[in-house]
Amino acid sequence: MKRAALILLLALAVAAMTSCSKQKAVTLSLLVWEGYADPSFVRVFEETHQCKVVASYMGSSDELVAKLRGGSASNYDVISPSSDVATTIAGSGLAAPLEMSRIPSYPQLSQKLRELPLVRINGKIYGVPFMWGPNPLLYDTSALSRPPESWSIFWDKKYRGKISVWDDLSTIYMAAQMLGFDKPDPGALYNLTDEQLEQVRKKLLELKPNVRKMWATGGELTNLFQNHEVVAAMGWPLMTNQLRKLNYPIGETIPRENTTGWMDHLMVTAASEHKELAHAFLEYMIQAKTQKLLADVTGYVPANPGAAALMTTDEKKSLHLDDPDAYMARIYFWQDVPRRNKYNEVWNAVKAAQ
Repeated sequence: MKRAALILLLALAVAAMTSCSKQKAVTLSLLVWEGYADPSFVRVFEETHQCKVVASYMGSSDELVAKLRGGSASNYDVISPSSDVATTIAGSGLAAPLEMSRIPSYPQLSQKLRELPLVRINGKIYGVPFMWGPNPLLYDTSALSRPPESWSIFWDKKYRGKISVWDDLSTIYMAAQMLGFDKPDPGALYNLTDEQLEQVRKKLLELKPNVRKMWATGGELTNLFQNHEVVAAMGWPLMTNQLRKLNYPIGETIPRENTTGWMDHLMVTAASEHKELAHAFLEYMIQAKTQKLLADVTGYVPANPGAAALMTTDEKKSLHLDDPDAYMARIYFWQDVPRRNKYNEVWNAVKAAQ
């Protein structure tokens, strides 16, 4: 009898260990922009759901799409596509339609962002609005005492070898703005003609002598400023936040030509084996308290307006939550680029030119 009881206890112990092992083995894999998996908010989710969140970071929207189409989709559960590729991903079977009953905080998100057609296909929703913001001009305030008024500063010969631009199509958009191709319709930036793209190519070739380096990750640009290799760059508010925490004299501005920007979504990949956990992660990430923590880390504007109630007056002002509509008016949000391959061809030609 004692032996039978001992065997039973051992069996129960093994079962408990196996169950615990399985719980520990559950990993939620992300392919997202930098700043979207900071321990300050991810750790709580891991503890609550007894899982491990592992993040890989992408340097561009094209990198995200290439990885998903290149056979790596099954490696990721949650992705954060921006507004330039969200529609493509939703419509190509790479993302799963969301079970909205699992995301009760969805109605709290900005109505303006929820009503955008980017991730709505055949009555199904493929993503939740997450964070948004501009691609601002960053500058070293010890080298430039006043905020640059125009992107044209990038072409100023006195800054030869002191400028950085993003290795991304956003740099094409910026050059197109300098050429006035956003007038009268900013949406034209995303559907330029061959003739306009040729002018953009020539404009960017004129810029190359001033470019110290084309950055691919946020950390790379932060290091370029820290090492005093550049004095101005196109960047993200994330780098502004990082540099300010390091007491670096960084300034951020939107020049008179305005700038492009993005609205990121969170999506669940069609290949995810952890869709229930992934939905729980989306729900957690769009809650007001999490969005506040995200804004603290990234400097981006939360999609959940309720986050503002958890902020100080200065925090709300720095994120333009005191008048978000006026701020949005200065940002030309990325759109789907019908001829994306042509844009990439032009951009690759600029990078390859000596």
